Amino acid sequence: MKSTTQFLCSQCGYTSSKWLGRCPDCGSWNSFTEEKIEDKKSVSKDSSQYSSTTLSNVPYESEFRFESGISELDRVLGGGIVRASSILVGGEPGIGKSTLLLQVVALCSSRRKVLYVSGEESASQVRQRAERLGLQLEGINIFCETKLERIMSVIKTEKPQVAVIDSLQTLATDELSSVAGSVTQIRNCCMEITGLCKAMGTAVFFIGHVTKEGTLAGPKIIEHMVDTVLYFEQASMGVRLIRAAKNRFGSVDEIGIFTMTNTGLEGVKDPASFFISERTGTTLPPGIAYTAITEGTRTFLVELQALIVDAKSGYSRVYSDKIDSSRVLRVCAILERHAGIRLADKDIYVNVAGGIRVNEVSVELSLALALWSAYSETELPAKMVSFGELSLAGEVRPVNYGDRRLKAASEMGFDKAIVPYSMHFEKSSSVVLKRCQKVRDAFALKA
Repeated sequence: MKSTTQFLCSQCGYTSSKWLGRCPDCGSWNSFTEEKIEDKKSVSKDSSQYSSTTLSNVPYESEFRFESGISELDRVLGGGIVRASSILVGGEPGIGKSTLLLQVVALCSSRRKVLYVSGEESASQVRQRAERLGLQLEGINIFCETKLERIMSVIKTEKPQVAVIDSLQTLATDELSSVAGSVTQIRNCCMEITGLCKAMGTAVFFIGHVTKEGTLAGPKIIEHMVDTVLYFEQASMGVRLIRAAKNRFGSVDEIGIFTMTNTGLEGVKDPASFFISERTGTTLPPGIAYTAITEGTRTFLVELQALIVDAKSGYSRVYSDKIDSSRVLRVCAILERHAGIRLADKDIYVNVAGGIRVNEVSVELSLALALWSAYSETELPAKMVSFGELSLAGEVRPVNYGDRRLKAASEMGFDKAIVPYSMHFEKSSSVVLKRCQKVRDAFALKA
């Protein structure tokens, strides 16, 4: 057995016989790391006979999905934890990944056998954290190890129904000479544990580190191996958000909202007004507008904030991290062309109150109102909401879930809504509708 050297891209797993400055597959710069691989001269051949079976003969599992005990997590997962599924949870350090999954195993331990594998903390450290959170310790089995072979041996012996691996980047196998956290180690360890847990019917959670860009560390193939990929996001006011980037057993549109307390992460059951600032008076400060967004089965109101000042560096810039900058630039271009608002020599700042990231196209009309309000220093009504998509021709186009948006606005005391002219509503509402065909028409409807 002799070893050779290859170079792997840490972002996508692309292999090359020599070091490259830029990955030809994913385009990442300086992402190649050296890995040693061992060539085995003899390859065993399995001469066993295999056969397929019809899908109708596959035994039906009576308990395909079970609850984790945390309703917000179950919502994002599509109704609960799927038996024999693999779930990858990523997020920034200290955001609460280990805390959440320690709560999950504690809640599941009363009904199922659980195993918490810690590769970063000692058993005493995990116990101290569990006691601080007020969790029941008797049913939680813990195993502190980073060697893949030992972890798999414990899983085979104890046969847990729920397992947590904290974290994937700490695992290593003796079969590979590379260090823990390398592309090869992460890929191999994830594949081995996932295959074992699927064969045993164990639902396994992997905790993963993230890069400075906010993506999961390791090759992209890891996200293809697992069934579900969840991302933790940090919002303001101690709010944590969980989004599903991939889910084979549910929707990726759901969002889980948590607050960090002394007893761990607690779900926010009614977030309808969670991201709206409390204000007195009948008008809003210039640059503020309200809109209603939908995330899966939820509908809640958010506050958009815009600030426009003269450009300091000679050319305009857009500062926006909660709404995609390309969307903000597109709305600005529509306002310049169809509303006569000159923004070419301005710096534009856009924010969403509460720190939530908004990706819906329905926010474009409300964003246009906030930008116009900031530009003209005009105050919008405090009880007015707006939603609609903007076309490049300056038209206001309908969006989905209009009745749900109006209902959420009505429950929060809003009495006026600017909506697309051709948008149809099936249910009557106490909210007064003001319809507009062009974006410039919306500015005259604010009164």
